[in-house]
Amino acid sequence: MRRRPTARLGAAQTPAGVHEISVAGFAGLGLAWWAATGLGLVKPIFLPSPGSVVTQLGKLSGDGTLWLDLRTSIYRISVGFLIASALAIPIGVLIGSFRTWEAAIEPLVDFIRYMPVVAFVPLSILWSGTGDAQKFLIIFIGTFFQQVLMIMDNVKRVPADFIGLGRTLGLPDRRILTRIVVPSALPGIWDTLRISLGWAWTWLVLAELVAATSGLGYRITVSQRYFQTNTIIGYILLLGVLGLITDQVMKALGKVLFRQEGHVQ
Repeated sequence: MRRRPTARLGAAQTPAGVHEISVAGFAGLGLAWWAATGLGLVKPIFLPSPGSVVTQLGKLSGDGTLWLDLRTSIYRISVGFLIASALAIPIGVLIGSFRTWEAAIEPLVDFIRYMPVVAFVPLSILWSGTGDAQKFLIIFIGTFFQQVLMIMDNVKRVPADFIGLGRTLGLPDRRILTRIVVPSALPGIWDTLRISLGWAWTWLVLAELVAATSGLGYRITVSQRYFQTNTIIGYILLLGVLGLITDQVMKALGKVLFRQEGHVQ
């Protein structure tokens, strides 16, 4: 029997095959990095070697700097993202379910989401100082408005037949919303949270680049002043690893929580 081509459009791929391809991609990138620095094609000031980056991260880990920055950044993104999500979910459900609320809120949210988050950094310092509240505010501004609109779309994708069934059963709007609409939209809402968490990491680093005394973004800024490229590259890679871990954890949880929905992205 001929082997079914797996590179064809829409072809299925086994989980083991997917993992092998993913590992090969990272290995290829690492090999290219090692070759470029090992052969002297790029000066260390522009791109340090993998060994130099690992050594620097080990040094920062040994004196506690790395762990302090990690704890600080994880705390900030956790609080800021939870605040944004806790407010975005009910508002998104509300405007996705009722046209009156959509007309009142959606244009305003759409208007604000086009404003660049970077422009709010100096204002956020004036409004809330340079402490953690300013970091929470930047994460909130960067994620909340996008979340609201995406959750609204998730709710609107609930089939009208589901709502019609609730009305046939004589359920009031509140019961239809809590027993039919929200459960049906939950897989999509979960994906929205997973995607917006990636944005939250970006806005966290932006907030820590200015007016901070600790955190991953702060350490990148300080390293830039002293041309410590190995620290900058190491922290950028660390941010990528953290983002990948949180994304994969949420994806795995989604498969478990919404298995009955066929939610296996």
